[in-house]
Amino acid sequence: MIKIISDSTCDLSEELLNKYDIDILPLHVVMGDKEYIDGVNISPDEIYVWSDEHKETPKTSAVGIEEAINLFRKYTDAGEEIIAFTISEDMSTTANVMRIAAEELEKEDKIHVIDSMNLSTGVGHLVVEAAIMAKNGESAETIVNKIEKMRHRVRASFVIDTLVYLQRGGRCSSVAAIAGGLLKLHPKIVVENGKMIVSKKYRGSIDSAILKYVADLEEELAKAKKDRVFITHSGCDKELIAKVMEKLEALNRFDEILVTRAGSVISSHCGPGTLGVLFIEEE
Repeated sequence: MIKIISDSTCDLSEELLNKYDIDILPLHVVMGDKEYIDGVNISPDEIYVWSDEHKETPKTSAVGIEEAINLFRKYTDAGEEIIAFTISEDMSTTANVMRIAAEELEKEDKIHVIDSMNLSTGVGHLVVEAAIMAKNGESAETIVNKIEKMRHRVRASFVIDTLVYLQRGGRCSSVAAIAGGLLKLHPKIVVENGKMIVSKKYRGSIDSAILKYVADLEEELAKAKKDRVFITHSGCDKELIAKVMEKLEALNRFDEILVTRAGSVISSHCGPGTLGVLFIEEE
């Protein structure tokens, strides 16, 4: 048996976690002198309220070593192998924490840690693919090899409403050069080789920027793996999400169009009003 585990930045819904039997190891969110557990006792909306009141963004920290050891032990003691996914190593030390946990358990041969080189449902895509392979009876070695080849084909991008959160967090160095608040710019952030970069800037309202972004993706989406596409957002109007859904449905490309809400860690860095369309490019 193979157990699929991901850190909480994969931003998969409870429905998807249950459907594919995926366990989550949460990262932590630190607001002032209080520490919270992503997806357990803090919500993105609570983070936004705190950030506005304190004029700062929360700090985020990696998965706890004891939490990783305890979850891994639950499955290794039952004789299962584990494939564990993490947010890009350029953004967090979570992958290293998981490797140390495997060493502490002396199960390095049974616990396979994969750096997704991505974030949010860019990680989620790989997690779901691995879960499907595991359900189909493929070996851990085969799954790891396939995922490591596939991760370079994950296309993760998103448009942000406010630059404040990324600027405060310092996770996207190219954001510092944009006077977004003054020019009403909404940058498109793309994940490349595990890092976030600004690839394009949209002017106008956030709704028009997001719809233009989705239209600009159409050529790339025509080459996407057909199984699924994610619309992942950090708190957008239902009407806007519905319009993005309509645009994707009109392509007649995907078996599933899945909408997920970004968790507390991802939301604390991108801020409210962010939306991305994430997919895997065909081979």
